[in-house]
Amino acid sequence: MEMMKERFAKLLLGEDMSGGGKGASSALALSNAITNLAASVFGEQWRLEPISAERKARWRREIDWLLSVTDHIVEFVPSKQKKDGVNMEIMVTRQRNDLHMNIPALRKLDAMLIDCLENFKDQNEFSYLSKDADESQKMKNKRKDDKWWLPTPKVPKNGLSEVTRKWLQFQKDSVNQVLKAAMAINAQILSEMEIPENYIESLPKNGRTSLGDSIYKSITVDYFDPDQFLLSMDLSSDHKILDLKNRIEASIVIWRRKMNAKDAKSARGSAVSLEKREVFEERAETILLILKQRFPGSPQSALDISKIQYNRDVGHAVLESYSRISESLAFTVISRIEDVLHADSVAQNPSSGEPKRPHLRDSAVTASGRFPNAKEELERLNSGRTPGSMTLLDLMGWNLDQGENEANKDTKEEFSNDADAKHLSKPPNIVTNKRISYIEKLENLLGGLRSPTARH
Repeated sequence: MEMMKERFAKLLLGEDMSGGGKGASSALALSNAITNLAASVFGEQWRLEPISAERKARWRREIDWLLSVTDHIVEFVPSKQKKDGVNMEIMVTRQRNDLHMNIPALRKLDAMLIDCLENFKDQNEFSYLSKDADESQKMKNKRKDDKWWLPTPKVPKNGLSEVTRKWLQFQKDSVNQVLKAAMAINAQILSEMEIPENYIESLPKNGRTSLGDSIYKSITVDYFDPDQFLLSMDLSSDHKILDLKNRIEASIVIWRRKMNAKDAKSARGSAVSLEKREVFEERAETILLILKQRFPGSPQSALDISKIQYNRDVGHAVLESYSRISESLAFTVISRIEDVLHADSVAQNPSSGEPKRPHLRDSAVTASGRFPNAKEELERLNSGRTPGSMTLLDLMGWNLDQGENEANKDTKEEFSNDADAKHLSKPPNIVTNKRISYIEKLENLLGGLRSPTARH
């Protein structure tokens, strides 16, 4: 109780403990509280293992406290009431529709991720090198990327068994569905937040200045191929990806504001017609969507940060932060699974040298070749049982009463059928007050694009 009092006191004070009223808004304080809670509970999930009972209990307890605020965000809706035999229509209050539909969905995604980690408690085919392992083992299994602080997976000499390998891939596919749903919800909520005046005032006068001459010329050519455009760009680091995202988003805002400007004189005096500007904006949106699709682990853009910082809608703040931390945890789990699969690949081919490590960003959300849509992803999860809840023992148990050859065949067939379904347990459908225009366009824009193969 004392802890709850302290947490809510900080929220009410906007994290300004002097009480001088200089703290953050209620929306930002709540967003920060959810983000900080997730960081303290999941921030060091460096292994494929269950979350400790203490951390899990803390997460459930404190996230319930923070989400309880949304129970009191209501709207008026018409309702029929019968009194003395007469039907009357009255206005009643209920939880705001976007919160009513999305909070339970996000809770379900959250539970799926924790259940997935719980599935790894009984596996014994792979482990992690300890800090006091001998130097020869450390050098043999040394990570080839920049995440030196992460523990290195250790697999059997000849690699994982076929059953375990398939089960790991199955877990990855299941978590990938959660990742796509969380990404889609987050994108939708961010699109509904107002663009702050501070951000608008910081923009250059035209899209060309924002993009730079080289990028502007590439986007405004007669024949535009977004894939070829991205191949020509240097996307070798998070910093460069973020810089391109910031430039693209700024140009979209500039062009959109000019197209929506009521001053006809400014439109006629522009060097670029409204029709061409609309084409350029659609091309920029396409590039931005592909970047979000291929690099979901890249840092938040300047526009997103600005929206979160200046947002005053508490409901949006909760939905955005909760979906963002679910997205982050899902990507972390996928990354840890990729680490083990990579170690298995090295063990199977020791003589061929170090195989190229798959780029996690490329494989995480690109199997469908299109950016996830919140409603579609949750409907996809609605239609079947929960594959993510399948433990390794469940999978291995299929072999107990059959001959080895027949068992392998049946296991592959049943596992393949379940993996193809890629269904998780049923969360409520996503409903939001607005639709994202660029997600609607995405059906045609990205349907035929191919992505390289996988976020954090």
